[in-house]
Amino acid sequence: MERIILEDLAFYAFHGVHDEEARLGQRFHVDMTVHADLSKAVASDHYADTICYASLVKTIEEVVTGGRFNLIERLAGAIADAVLAVDPRIDTVDIRVHKPGAPLPLSTGHVSIALTKSRG
Repeated sequence: MERIILEDLAFYAFHGVHDEEARLGQRFHVDMTVHADLSKAVASDHYADTICYASLVKTIEEVVTGGRFNLIERLAGAIADAVLAVDPRIDTVDIRVHKPGAPLPLSTGHVSIALTKSRG
C-alpha cells in the first residue's frame, strides 16, 4: 500500500466554540496521509493511474472553509469523510488538524487532533 502525504496545508476559517473564534477566525493547518493501492501508477508512470493531489487539496479546502464546526475533532472527521469519497482507491486516511491559535492559558504551543478513518 502506497501513501500520498500532504503537509502543512494552511486555511483561514472560523471554527471554535467561542464567539470570538466565529467572529475573527484563525488559521488551521492540516496534514494528511492517504493510503491507497497506487502500484499501477508506480509501474506505469501515467497520471490517470494515481490520485490527483490537487483534488485532495481542494477537497480539504472546501471542508475547512465551507462551514463551521465547534470542535476540530468534528472538522477532522468531516475532512476524512470527504477525502474517502474522492476516489474509491483510497483505503485509509490519516488526518491531523492543528489549531495554533487555540485559546490556551500559555503564550506558546498549539492544539492538534489526529484521526484515522478507513473505508467501511
